[in-house]
Amino acid sequence: MQTGTVIKSTGSWYNVRPDDNGAVLQCRIVGKFRLENIPLTNPVAVGDRVEIEPDQPGQGLIKKILPRRNYVVRQSPRRKHDLHLLAANIDQAVLIVTVVHPNLKPGFIDRFLLMTEPHEIPFTLVFNKGDLYSDEDVAVFFAMKEIYEKIGYRVLATSVKERKGLDAFRDTLKDKTTLLSGQSGVGKSSLINAIQPQLELRTGEISDYSGKGQHTTTFAEMFELDFGGFIIDTPGIKMLSFNDKDPQNVAHSFREFFALSDQCKFGASCLHRNEPGCAVRKAVENGEVSELRYSNYLGILEEVEDQNYWERWKDI
Repeated sequence: MQTGTVIKSTGSWYNVRPDDNGAVLQCRIVGKFRLENIPLTNPVAVGDRVEIEPDQPGQGLIKKILPRRNYVVRQSPRRKHDLHLLAANIDQAVLIVTVVHPNLKPGFIDRFLLMTEPHEIPFTLVFNKGDLYSDEDVAVFFAMKEIYEKIGYRVLATSVKERKGLDAFRDTLKDKTTLLSGQSGVGKSSLINAIQPQLELRTGEISDYSGKGQHTTTFAEMFELDFGGFIIDTPGIKMLSFNDKDPQNVAHSFREFFALSDQCKFGASCLHRNEPGCAVRKAVENGEVSELRYSNYLGILEEVEDQNYWERWKDI
């Protein structure tokens, strides 16, 4: 039996890099794996540490998933009752966005944080394509930067065309295993190619008709960086939904809300909507908490409550 790290997921096959630096093996799964009794569309994630048994030349069987120190999971985009693992055993997550081309969707940032915050995974927000920003777009960037830096997240600005912010971006990735994500068209692959040309990741154009990005990454894959570290590149994400959350999970994942909850009349059980003596609503009214973040929170909360619990878990 050998141990190794999953470096690519292609659905039914997983590429595993053995710890002894031997040749990468194409592996299949033996048996059924679940995550806390929740059905998964992909029971093994890129970044997983696994035990493998060589089967035939160049191939093997995954017999066991070793304990994960963390993982990032979302609702499957194709099977609403299942979860989809994006990555496991990461040091940090980096989300690439842009104000324009395609236009910024602020709610997507907070949805992404709903995947990383429960595991206290360090998070960096990168605003790419700065060369395309008008004065108004720059103002939007600085407003967003203030919101997220105030609550402890790191925010960077980059431009591949103008070669701006690339050193800071490179330093962020150095010597870490990073989940790198973003919606289609934000320039994620171009940004990586700018600091690590040898990877030659596929880049796509923005559709002139829809203004949206075209998918260029098909499967999650781990790449080694020659300056130290690894990135897990994920397919461009169009949307994020959550069938594994309840309202309390959502409330506790907005870190500034959770920090204030001990001042709420109902403490940590407060959902910060219509409850009397809510410290979060008071902070929003006073401008101490972002109204945008609060609005995004209410939208996610409503969506999670609209999902029928028994319908979600009837197959477990």
